[in-house]
Amino acid sequence: MKVLFIGNSHTYFNDMPALFKAFCAQRGIDAHVTMLTKGGMGLDYHLKQEQTLFNIRYGGYDYVVLQHTAHPMGDLDVMRDAAREMVRIVREAGSTPVFYQTWAKKGDEAFQSTMSGVYNALGEELGVPVAPVGDEWQKYRIEHPDTEMYWKDGEHASPDGSRLAARVIFETICADLR
Repeated sequence: MKVLFIGNSHTYFNDMPALFKAFCAQRGIDAHVTMLTKGGMGLDYHLKQEQTLFNIRYGGYDYVVLQHTAHPMGDLDVMRDAAREMVRIVREAGSTPVFYQTWAKKGDEAFQSTMSGVYNALGEELGVPVAPVGDEWQKYRIEHPDTEMYWKDGEHASPDGSRLAARVIFETICADLR
């Protein structure tokens, strides 16, 4: 299985795609992962990058995981438009898009419902699976209050947070494989 991760620091922190690959290996799935990221950038940025478009069109990926900016999410209309266009390009290439729903920053957990709502609405509108990382993140924090999910900046993932993100994305893709 070939998977392309497109995003920013919430994708590359703790080499989350490698953690995803490890989940695949534990389940006997041979996965090849590629990551195209730039800190602080959203899907609108990636749409303008030749290497991103080239990779999507000619990489032969089974799945393309799409992650937009998180803190802040920026202009939501820009996100929606970029997501729609990115999904069109991914499907045109014969790949399956997956949205990577991120988490609210520490101390602003009430914003999670907004973040989740945007990703879930786009997923429903476009028929795209949503990896509910942000929702699962919040549940995990409540169930495991002694586990620090955030890096010291209160925005990025700790190693435990990145493992959770990789697991949720893995489970989302495996559900699609069935």
